[in-house]
Amino acid sequence: MLEKKQLEHYLSECMRSEADFAEIYEELEHSETIRALSGKVEDINQVITSGLGIRLYKDVQSVYAYTNDDSEESIMALIRDLRDTLGACEKDVSVHLERVTYENRHPAEIDFESVPMAEKTDLLKRSCDAAFEADPRIIKVQATLLNVKQEVQISNSDGKMISDTRVRTRMMTEAFASENGKMVSGGDRPGAGMGLEFFCTSTPEACGKEATRIALVNLSAKDCPSGKMPVIIDNAFGGVIFHEACGHALEATSVSKNASVFCGKLGQKIAADCVSAVDDGTIPNAWGSQNIDDEGNFQKRRVLIENGVLKSYLIDTLNGRRMGMESTSSSRRQSYQFEPTSRMTNTFILPGNSSFEELFEGVERGLYAKKMGGGSVNPQTGEFNFAVNEGYLIENGKIAYPVRGASLIGNGAEILRNIDRVCSNLERGQGMCGSLSGSIPTDVGQPAIRVTSITVGGTSNE
Repeated sequence: MLEKKQLEHYLSECMRSEADFAEIYEELEHSETIRALSGKVEDINQVITSGLGIRLYKDVQSVYAYTNDDSEESIMALIRDLRDTLGACEKDVSVHLERVTYENRHPAEIDFESVPMAEKTDLLKRSCDAAFEADPRIIKVQATLLNVKQEVQISNSDGKMISDTRVRTRMMTEAFASENGKMVSGGDRPGAGMGLEFFCTSTPEACGKEATRIALVNLSAKDCPSGKMPVIIDNAFGGVIFHEACGHALEATSVSKNASVFCGKLGQKIAADCVSAVDDGTIPNAWGSQNIDDEGNFQKRRVLIENGVLKSYLIDTLNGRRMGMESTSSSRRQSYQFEPTSRMTNTFILPGNSSFEELFEGVERGLYAKKMGGGSVNPQTGEFNFAVNEGYLIENGKIAYPVRGASLIGNGAEILRNIDRVCSNLERGQGMCGSLSGSIPTDVGQPAIRVTSITVGGTSNE
């Protein structure tokens, strides 16, 4: 990381332009990915990423450039290019930085770089072994361990200098089951903003067994019928629908361009009374948490929807300027190679008052989506399409049998209005979210919810 005097010099040089704000983002990241097939290590990939990005603002214009060469010659060349693009001038500006200190909300106890490789590969073997031992129909297991330590330092022309260390670990296990010529899979992918102490409570064995459980359910599943029907979406990763179909449409990246279905609706009713949702980047050691956002602002808990009323967007500084609104500390990026923009952290629907059993009451024929998969969404229209990784047909208020090939097709704004019951069993699941500023870790979550009607895509003719 650059020293304070160097940063003051570079920021002062940045301001010798028509810019009204300058920022330098520095990053040093150590990452490690270990992959195993059926308990045998196949690949170990260790990467060090280092570089910095410089950004200048002029009102609502922004110019950005980056380099992995921290020599003065390289950095000054970058600054001259940015000044020329925005408009160079001979302003006499002298930037003085003050370091901001704070208590780390997300400390890591066991640094993955201090742990012998044999101990880390053993975590994968334990997950694979547990998957095989759970049922003889498991014929193959793929397991991956991801460890990341990212250090960032952010300095700007307002005089702020602040740092953060982000540590994350995640295990991803996929079990493949075979019977009577049919092969299916099931997966589990827990993670946290922690070191390897995470596996003291979320064990590799639990990950392997859960992957096997889902694979065996899919092995016995029947083709899913299609049509409009009530759908119960379970907790944890079930929240991916809210994240994708609603959360992205609340990001200022879309809102500032009038490219969101929720533009101009602050203070208006956009969801059922039973729906409240937040984006909270402060949850200790959560997968999507940070001490600060990628503009150096302290993370917050942001109430997005309260009792069905839209309360806030997710706003970064630049889009806040365009909207005439303050930042909500929602600026994030994958790395120094991306200019930051408004992004989610840990986004979830809050617990309601219904019991899990009450969600099934009165459902003559519907779908219980226990585990959601990936999908796609158009933030401008809110239209989405998501796969269901583990689903069950509901008949006469009871779970009848598992189904495969199900997908949910609909509109995020419509879904919010059609939620009529929200359970109390809030859980979060981990994922990677892609957008303009790259791929970032985010938690999605919710309690189990009931939607009165969604179009279900299926492969059955029934």
